[in-house]
Amino acid sequence: MSMPLINEAAPAFSANTTHGQRSLADYKGKWLILFSHPADFTPVCTTEFIGFAKRAELFKSMNCELLGLSIDSIYSHLAWMQSIQNNFGVEIPFPIIDDIKMEVAQAYGMIHPGAADTQAV
Repeated sequence: MSMPLINEAAPAFSANTTHGQRSLADYKGKWLILFSHPADFTPVCTTEFIGFAKRAELFKSMNCELLGLSIDSIYSHLAWMQSIQNNFGVEIPFPIIDDIKMEVAQAYGMIHPGAADTQAV
């Protein structure tokens, strides 16, 4: 698969998330910020998620949804979200895609060609 280019339709996907099954079609008629992070429980990724969480209502008021993505499992995401809430008092209100097979990440050109597993990310 090649990386999506400007003026091309975004690659369709259906994936398990921390909020149940989601697909690109669920966001039709809205703006969507699909953002990725390399791994749960990392300092930079944690601050990024806290920043998005604190502004989630502002994005929603602009008809914009947030959707996180990493190649970690749903169980890792849930534990990380709980850790963020316990340690920083911030609830993550948006879904995070479980992409352990790297299907969504590859469709969006987020994985280096030839990367064989999640250790390369």
